Amino acid sequence: EFSRASRVPVINAGDGPAEHPSQALLDLYTIKKELRIGEDLKGIRIAMVGDLKYGRTVHSLSKLLNLYDNITFTLISPAELKMPEDIVEIIRQRGNTVIETDDMESGLKDNDTVYLTRIQEERFEDRKEADIYRGRFRLNQAIYTSHCKPNTVIMHPLPRDSRAEANELDVDLNQHPSLAIFRQTDNGVLIRMALFVLTLGVQDM
Repeated sequence: EFSRASRVPVINAGDGPAEHPSQALLDLYTIKKELRIGEDLKGIRIAMVGDLKYGRTVHSLSKLLNLYDNITFTLISPAELKMPEDIVEIIRQRGNTVIETDDMESGLKDNDTVYLTRIQEERFEDRKEADIYRGRFRLNQAIYTSHCKPNTVIMHPLPRDSRAEANELDVDLNQHPSLAIFRQTDNGVLIRMALFVLTLGVQDM
């Protein structure tokens, strides 16, 4: 709506609980770099964990990954915070696989990438409602070692909620070589620079 009324290009830098396309671009770039698989992501398996209803980053990333073939999405969340049905349906219509579960331990198995999200407290009408779900889906060193295959890439759009009652991504993973969140953030600088260059039409200068 804003772009239709604007005389200059508009970049969507995050649209409430709906979309976050620039984050999706940097996430895709990060997945390719971390898995070292070049341009084709065919056959990868990704687990998305947490608040998938309000988490705009997973909405946009799902749509972007859905451009590739034979992708398996394991969506781990409480029933009340499931991925919107229209996005799930788009993935299935494309022929990709969707597994929905509220069992984090079984859902983590056999994935190439685990993408965690925080509970989007600001999207709830009452903080007490958000508290019901906070801390239910946590990844720490012990859970990673027990349930993820070796070298599973750990991603998070940040900020993570490090409060004791939440802590969806434990700091005990900070030195883990498969934790990509800091490299993910660095990749965001490159992707957004590229967006500015393309928007300004100076990519060949």
